[in-house]
Amino acid sequence: MTILISNGRLIDQTGERTGDIRISSGEIIAVGDAGTLGDADVDAGSDATETVIDATGLVVSPGFVDLHVHLREPGREEAETIETGSRGAALGGFTAVVAMPNTDPTQDSVGVVDFVRQQGERAGLCDVFPAGSITIGRNGKQLTPFAELADAGVRLFTDDGNGVQDPQLMRRAYEYASDLGVTMAQHCEVESLTAGAVMHEGSCCSHLGLPGWPSIAEELMVHRDIELVRLTGAPAHFLHLSTAGSVALVRAAKADGLPVTAEATPHHISLTDELLTSYSALYKVNPPLRTMDDIDAIRAGLQDGTIDAIATDHAPHVADSKELPLDQAPPGMLGLETALGVAVAHLDMALVDIVAALSWNPAAIAGIEDRHGRPIAAGEPANLTLFDPAVSWEVVPAQLASKSRNTPFVGLPLTGRTVHTILHGEIVVRDGQALK
Repeated sequence: MTILISNGRLIDQTGERTGDIRISSGEIIAVGDAGTLGDADVDAGSDATETVIDATGLVVSPGFVDLHVHLREPGREEAETIETGSRGAALGGFTAVVAMPNTDPTQDSVGVVDFVRQQGERAGLCDVFPAGSITIGRNGKQLTPFAELADAGVRLFTDDGNGVQDPQLMRRAYEYASDLGVTMAQHCEVESLTAGAVMHEGSCCSHLGLPGWPSIAEELMVHRDIELVRLTGAPAHFLHLSTAGSVALVRAAKADGLPVTAEATPHHISLTDELLTSYSALYKVNPPLRTMDDIDAIRAGLQDGTIDAIATDHAPHVADSKELPLDQAPPGMLGLETALGVAVAHLDMALVDIVAALSWNPAAIAGIEDRHGRPIAAGEPANLTLFDPAVSWEVVPAQLASKSRNTPFVGLPLTGRTVHTILHGEIVVRDGQALK
C-alpha cells in the first residue's frame, strides 16, 4: 500500500510545518511542502495504488507510545485481552505500548514475555513491548533472570502494582541494570504506610471517614531510589507520580544530573480526591487521586520537563469488581482512548510539548526510539498518528474498544481526538474506526 497524507500540520522533534507525506513499504519515502506531493482532492478509492488522506486541519505526528498499560493477558482475559487493549491503543493514537508484568503467570520468564509479544503481533494494531518484572512473581523476594530477559528484548523492568520494598534487593537490581543497559521502572509505595488505605490522606478522607494514603508513602521510595541511582549510576524511571513532593524530588535529582525519568497519568492531571465523595470505585486508583495542589505540581512538572512522559496506566476491570464497596473494589481506570483528549484539555502547554510527552520522550525511555517516536522524514518508519487537536467530545463507555467500562472521564469534556493511526505503513484506524 502507498499512502499520501496531504496538507497536514506536521509536528515532530524538529518543530512544526505544513506538508505532505508519502508512505510506501512501511516507511516514509518523501516529505514535501503542502500540495507538492499530490492532489488531496483525489478520491481515496479512485486509485488502487495509492490511498489519499486529506489531513487539512489535522496534526500529523510520530505515533504515540504508552509506557504503562495493563493488557491483562495472560490470566485475566475477562477484563481485557491483548487484542482488545491494542485496539483501544490504536484508537487512542498509540503505535506502541509497554505491557505491564502483573499478569498470571507473571512476565518474569522469556516464555511469558514471548507470548505477550506474539499476541501483540497477531493483533497487528500496535506494537506490544512486554516489561519484565523485577522480582519472581512480583513477590519482592528474588530477582528475575535479568540477562535472559534482556536478551529476549526486554528493556524496562518493574513490579508495577507493588514497589520493591527491600532496599538491598533494589540496590542489586540497579547494579544489574547498569551492567545490562536496561531501566528499572519503580512503583513508589512504602506498603507499611498504605495498609488498608482507600484514598488520599487529607481533609477529604477525614470527612468521609475512610483510611488515608499519605503522600509520604510515595515520596520516601522516590527518595530512596534516587539515592540508589546516585550510588549505582543506573537509570531509573518513576511510574505514575502523583504528589507535589515527588515532583520536587525528581526535579532536584535531574538538576544533579542523575539519569532519572518520570511519567504522569491523565487522571493525575485532571481529577481530584474530592470525586471519592461519591463513593464510586471508578475514582479509586493506585496511587490515589490527590489534591488540586498536587495536580498543579504535576502539570508544572510536565511543563518544565521534570516529568518526561504522559502514560495512561490503563487498568481495565470487569464491572462487578468496580461495583464492590469502595474499600473492597480494585484500583484502576481505563485510559488509552482518552489520554490525548485529557492532556489537551487540561495542560496549558504548547501542542508540540504535549506530543513530545506522548511520543518521542516515552519511546526513548522504553528503548524503542529506533522504531517509534521518530522524526517525520524520508527513510523513517511510518508509525504515525493523525489527530484533530480542536474537536471537543465526551466519553461514551459502551463505545470504547476495551472489554471493560471503568472510565472515570464520563461527563468530562475532552479536547483532541485521533482520526487516523498508521502502523508500519498500514492504516489501522481510519476516520476514528479500527480497521482490524
